[in-house]
Amino acid sequence: MVLYEVTVRVEREIAEDYLAWLPGHVERILALPGFDAAEVFEVVETPPDARHLLLCAHYRLRDGAALEAYLQGHAARMRAESAERFGDRVRASRRVLRPAC
Repeated sequence: MVLYEVTVRVEREIAEDYLAWLPGHVERILALPGFDAAEVFEVVETPPDARHLLLCAHYRLRDGAALEAYLQGHAARMRAESAERFGDRVRASRRVLRPAC
């Protein structure tokens, strides 16, 4: 199992539109081979950022090979969906987590 984490910082002015778009995006990712589950969380910041909404998505993949297949074959297209719609008003960072024990 591999956890692929995507953290996005969304400008508050477009947060409602982004939150309406996000479930469909997550469903399209879950339809790809190797993806087993996803959860999206709002990151609670102290103090809160009045200008941005911070979200963190966890995608659970079958294994590292499934992640590599996604990164090589689908990631650019999936990332472009967000960029085309929201431009630089949404910033994403990503990391990969594996069980330690």
